[in-house]
Amino acid sequence: MTKFALSPDREKHVEEILSRYPNRQAACIPVLHLCQEQNGWISDEVVEWVAARLDLSAAHVKGVVTFYTLFNKEPVGKHQVWVCRTLSCALRGADDILHHCEKRLGIHVGQTTKDGKVTLRTAECLASCGTAPMIQVDKDYYENLTTAEVDRILDRLIK
Repeated sequence: MTKFALSPDREKHVEEILSRYPNRQAACIPVLHLCQEQNGWISDEVVEWVAARLDLSAAHVKGVVTFYTLFNKEPVGKHQVWVCRTLSCALRGADDILHHCEKRLGIHVGQTTKDGKVTLRTAECLASCGTAPMIQVDKDYYENLTTAEVDRILDRLIK
């Protein structure tokens, strides 16, 4: 099994992160983000690496990873599509958007397309209630959606 290690540039970034926080425990989340940017997900090897690098227990790091939905606990597609499902989005058609994404991608929530390009997820709130329904693709928000607009977004992801 290959041991996880950050690239030299990312390792420099860890040093910069550590300089901004009062202790290593406080740096856990930003260091995990950095690892996920490189690895795509937080594997057991990443948990062990972060624990050793920050002098924390692996149980603490694993607890952080499993508590926050922003960390991928298994490999994901090249792009992640999050459909907001809170009340504001639900009242404005989020269920239709979600079912359209499932049908269009040929997967269900929590799955990744066979070509590895898209993982479909739901979120409890993406903080865009005034512009519902909305989805987040990677780090970008798309608001006031129709299924036609969703098709244009998905077309760009799966081409």
